[in-house]
Amino acid sequence: MFISTAYAQAANGAPGGASAFMQLLPLLAIFVIFYFFLIRPQQKRMKQHREMVNNVKRGDTVVTSGGLIGKVTRVDDAEVQVEIANGVHVQVVKSTLADVRTKGEPANDVAKN
Repeated sequence: MFISTAYAQAANGAPGGASAFMQLLPLLAIFVIFYFFLIRPQQKRMKQHREMVNNVKRGDTVVTSGGLIGKVTRVDDAEVQVEIANGVHVQVVKSTLADVRTKGEPANDVAKN
C-alpha cells in the first residue's frame, strides 16, 4: 500500500558501438603490453637456445642445467656425450644444455672481482 510500483527505466539509445569498444580497449592494451614485454622476448630466447643446442659440435665445452661442465666427445640427434673428467663420460640430453662454449672461448667468470 505504501510502496509504489517500480518501472524499468527507458533506454535513451541502443547500447553498443563505441561503448563496447571502449570496454575492450584496456583488455587489448594489456595483451599488447604482455606480448611485447613477455611473450616476444621469451620466444626470441627460446629460438637462440634451440640454435645454440643444434650447433653444438665435438670439442665444444658445455654447461648443463645441472651444473656439469665438460667437453663434448660425441653428438647424436637428441643426446651428446660429455667428458666431465679424464675417462668419465656421461650422456646428456641436448635440451638440458644451458651454455655452449666453443673451443677457444674463455669462461665467463663473474666472481673474478
